[in-house]
Amino acid sequence: MNNQYTRVRSIDAFRAVTMFLMIFVNDLEGVPNVPLWLKHAGENTDGLGLADVIFPGFLFIVGLSIPFAFQNRQIKGSHVPYRIITRSLALILIGFFHANMETYDDANTLLPKPVWESLLTFSFFFIFLDYKGTSNLKRNLLRGFGLVLLIGMSFLYKSNDPNHSAWLHFSWWGILGLIGWSYMMCALIYHYAKGVLWIQAAVWIVFMLINLDFHFGWLDFIMQWKSYIWLAGNGAMQAFTMAGIVVSVMYMRLMQNKEMNLLWPGIILLAVILANLGFIVRYVSGGISKAHDTPSWVLICTSISLVAYMVFLFIVDVKDKYQWFSFIKPAGTNTFTCYLIPFIFYPIYGMLDVGYPEYLSEGTGGLIKCLVFSFVMIQVAGLLEKINVRLKI
Repeated sequence: MNNQYTRVRSIDAFRAVTMFLMIFVNDLEGVPNVPLWLKHAGENTDGLGLADVIFPGFLFIVGLSIPFAFQNRQIKGSHVPYRIITRSLALILIGFFHANMETYDDANTLLPKPVWESLLTFSFFFIFLDYKGTSNLKRNLLRGFGLVLLIGMSFLYKSNDPNHSAWLHFSWWGILGLIGWSYMMCALIYHYAKGVLWIQAAVWIVFMLINLDFHFGWLDFIMQWKSYIWLAGNGAMQAFTMAGIVVSVMYMRLMQNKEMNLLWPGIILLAVILANLGFIVRYVSGGISKAHDTPSWVLICTSISLVAYMVFLFIVDVKDKYQWFSFIKPAGTNTFTCYLIPFIFYPIYGMLDVGYPEYLSEGTGGLIKCLVFSFVMIQVAGLLEKINVRLKI
């Protein structure tokens, strides 16, 4: 394995910008009087906002990372399937608890919601902290404490959702849970197919067909297959991830054959085809809608992700301008920690009950506040990493 594959900086830069934007749009969601194109389009709106593109982009990056990460793991002798399943289950577990946060019954539980949320997030930190260089005794004690804390928060939980159990229950998988399910299926396919390009491309097409048929209902033979496959959702999340895998496998094959000049026209042509297909099926499959995982949304967002990655590939790998993204580098290399830190900040901020100037609560001031917040969360993750506080799943 060539050393050029040990770390692909264009993927790190793409991931860093995507995580920065993910924190930004999440914080922006409740801010009034800001441009609507920055937010999610309405549930029944045929349209696309910036926030609707971020999650597909992140799933695409998950797929981009899989072939390179697996090459490194195989060199180190890691047990790849075991690693896939444990990482996936960790994401699914956290996603399950995050989904339950939305219906926490603050009025009828022992702990106020901010306290419960912060303690729950601290339990994840203790369980999934990277304890490299720590003694087995200390690692087991800290992880055990985190597990006890998690179990305690589970018993204290009550739901205010009348349509579900009053205790922890399934409503949806949560963002991390969807990532976990998609990663598990796509990574296992990549591993057992031994990275063969045509198999990855065929599976990608199958996931897109499953998503199409969910809305069209024409391809009965596809739905017969689906009954034998465990999918979280309707194939959309897996399609984004498999698209990333296909691009990475193409990248690696062309790099090995010294034919990288073929990657650019190939990806651009594919992006154009997918975008046009997205607009073709737009009016017969529910429009462009993230809320309903419509085929148009899947195809158009995949096209956008392809073009975006080509931009990062050119800037970082061709022009060697990775330093342009150094100010948000932790978001690309310590992404899991970056994602969880706001789940500590928001509860603590709520408990302190401190305010900020009215100007920062809406409009231009609100935009500035959200941008600064995103940057600060990433810098906190970077500072924690410097003192060896880094989450690893």
